[in-house]
Amino acid sequence: MKYFGGVEGGATHSKLVICDENGETVASVSGPGTNHWQLGIPECAKRIAEMVNDAKEKANIPLSLELDSLGLSLSGCEQKASNDKLENELRSNYPNVAQNYVVCSDTVGSIYTASPIGGMVLIAGTGSNALLLNPDGSSHRCGGWGHMMGDEGSAWWISNRAVKYVFDDMDNFIRSPYPTERVWRLIQEHFNIETQEDLLQHCYSRFHKAFFAGLCKKLAELAKDGDKLAALVFSEGGSVMARHVLAITDKVDKALLVCDTLDIVCVGSVFLSWDLLCKSFIKELDTADLPFALRLLRITKTMAYGAAYMAADHLKFNMPRNYQDNYKVFHHYKPGEDPNKQIHLNGNSIAR
Repeated sequence: MKYFGGVEGGATHSKLVICDENGETVASVSGPGTNHWQLGIPECAKRIAEMVNDAKEKANIPLSLELDSLGLSLSGCEQKASNDKLENELRSNYPNVAQNYVVCSDTVGSIYTASPIGGMVLIAGTGSNALLLNPDGSSHRCGGWGHMMGDEGSAWWISNRAVKYVFDDMDNFIRSPYPTERVWRLIQEHFNIETQEDLLQHCYSRFHKAFFAGLCKKLAELAKDGDKLAALVFSEGGSVMARHVLAITDKVDKALLVCDTLDIVCVGSVFLSWDLLCKSFIKELDTADLPFALRLLRITKTMAYGAAYMAADHLKFNMPRNYQDNYKVFHHYKPGEDPNKQIHLNGNSIAR
């Protein structure tokens, strides 16, 4: 029996699955973060090995039996040099983990969870990024430079935009187009502050990106409760997220189009507020006169499966899989369609 493993590795937590040669899941485990930029490569490799061993025990696979191949789809694995170092660390210090490895970023794993030939992923979580992978192996990206240089449309960016509107209005520097009182109270509650000066510690000495980005979820609730300023920052977020897509659509290989439609895997908590983003997203797309339609997908399984699929493909082994079980379509964009001709189901916009 052949065994293929896949790891979805984030900064705070990770997931691992092992599939047999029939495509059946024999084990699934969770573990701590595996971003080697935060941990260092030795600790990252140690955590991966421990998760593999936990999964082997769960599946009654001998610890001495190497997986035929292991796919690692990890946050921070964008550079070949460091990816090679991680693979070498595993081979040198944990020789029983796997015979073969495929190491890539978490964005790549997201794509291969939904498609065997590539596609586009749009990320809007704490940060933001868009990546296109064509069947010939070529890739193109927009964003992913972090909050100092980008992250437009992300939870951090939306939170920061709200704070900036309030600060500019309070300083009489740029007047807010809408009242700021409710957003300011929300900022005070989230950061447990009273004055503008109190917030500076969260921007500098005590800055924690994920905590700052956590304001976004509360802003979404405020927007849904009718606050126009909160709704505005989400509308702006929808526009810049669409620009990520438009930046690389001219690089799309025709082989990725099915019925003149490109699938985009959407990853990140910001998409949970799609009803607040939808109209501005569509409006921005309409400015480009796209020659094809778009389907926005939400992954319903861990991208560890995409990593396991890559592990099998690396050995040219045709492991059975059903991609349609791994995602749901939450929006179908057709160029030129009236944005008002949308219906909302459970907060998700779906074309009529």
